[in-house]
Amino acid sequence: MKFSIREAVKNDMSRVFELITELAIFEKAPDAVKITVEDLEHFGFGNDPKFHCFVAEIDGKIEGIALVYTRFSTWIGDVLHLEDLIVSQLKRGHGLGTALLDTVVKYADELGVKRVSWEVLDWNESAITFYHKKGANVMRDWNVVQLNEVGIKNYLSNI
Repeated sequence: MKFSIREAVKNDMSRVFELITELAIFEKAPDAVKITVEDLEHFGFGNDPKFHCFVAEIDGKIEGIALVYTRFSTWIGDVLHLEDLIVSQLKRGHGLGTALLDTVVKYADELGVKRVSWEVLDWNESAITFYHKKGANVMRDWNVVQLNEVGIKNYLSNI
């Protein structure tokens, strides 16, 4: 299967949003996506973009994305965070995920970051196997900790 990888442009955000929604359904959280296409367009492009996105295309249709942003580690310095690596379910197993991850790692090297990091659900064994094969360290002894909007409000009301 022939495909190409390129940097996303603003007009791609509608399809990027569709893939984000597809991932949410796969991860058993279909109502979790609160962002909109307009949010992606606003936050990804302009004077102060909050993320960088790569897309994988087959016959002119986006079938995969890798969305990243930089953050800072107090232990090692600059880090590239891979927020989402998504390949449309019907196009998995054709090398798009590998090509997208390759592109992210090359981008990280160009930026000079000290680490690329991301999360994977503990039940997503196919993704864990994929990442292990690529040489990634899947740290099962760490837990993701979050406060959502309600949690933030509750927290603030108790201080």
